[in-house]
Amino acid sequence: MGATLAARRALEGSDTVKNILLLVHDDDGQEARFQAALDVVRAVNGHLSCLDVAILPALLTDYYSGAGEAMLLADERARESANKAILEERLRHEDVPWDWVDTCGSLVSCVSEAARMADLIVVNRKLESFPLPDMLDAASGLLVESHKPILAVPEASRALDLAGRALVAWDGSPAAMAAMRAAVPLLKLAESVTLLEIDDGSVKIPAEEAASYLSREDIHALVRREHLGQHSAPDRLCAESRSGQFAYIVMGGFGHSRLREALFGGVTRRLLSESAVPLLLAH
Repeated sequence: MGATLAARRALEGSDTVKNILLLVHDDDGQEARFQAALDVVRAVNGHLSCLDVAILPALLTDYYSGAGEAMLLADERARESANKAILEERLRHEDVPWDWVDTCGSLVSCVSEAARMADLIVVNRKLESFPLPDMLDAASGLLVESHKPILAVPEASRALDLAGRALVAWDGSPAAMAAMRAAVPLLKLAESVTLLEIDDGSVKIPAEEAASYLSREDIHALVRREHLGQHSAPDRLCAESRSGQFAYIVMGGFGHSRLREALFGGVTRRLLSESAVPLLLAH
């Protein structure tokens, strides 16, 4: 009873999305992150903060440590310096306010530290063809450690259609509520919003209550309820992401412990691995 009441109270109030933190790093997914961040900033009249992370090289064997590690780090910094020059020149021609911070260290810790004043972090859901950084692991880590919503985009994406149709994956959990609340400024821009509840008998707060909350934000969502059959919830959501009906998906991330998700496979990690559309996630 108390937990349910607390969960309902989590729906009170709505967040803003104004300060967008963009992970900058010279990898295959950078263009997708860059374009998605610009789309969000323009849509909400926000501010773009670019965080350029020179990632520390992985620990080397004793034979190569020391001078070898310093050379790798110097190469990484040189690449990021060249990358910065290119992106700063592009930003000067974009009609958005922006700032730039250079840092060096592990990706998750650097972005989490910089995200204190951010409303949304833009990363990739994973990188298909780039061995480092491990963006799937980074997205998962940031979701839990930064305490901020993240927008995780496919690396091949070149735009985020905020005027398109949005899907909100609903299971009544605090994580789902947090994601929906964080997404409200973007959902207001959507052509339509669908609340999809996949009923496995455990949902304590029905999607209709979420729809009522959204209606008070002048967002009139359609509720779809499907019973869990032969296909799992991750299967259903991955299929929805590939259906061509939705521009992006809003969902709670890691509703269970990350250890349980890792051991048994979870909706979050499955969608981060396979979603065809951007994901707006909150933990």
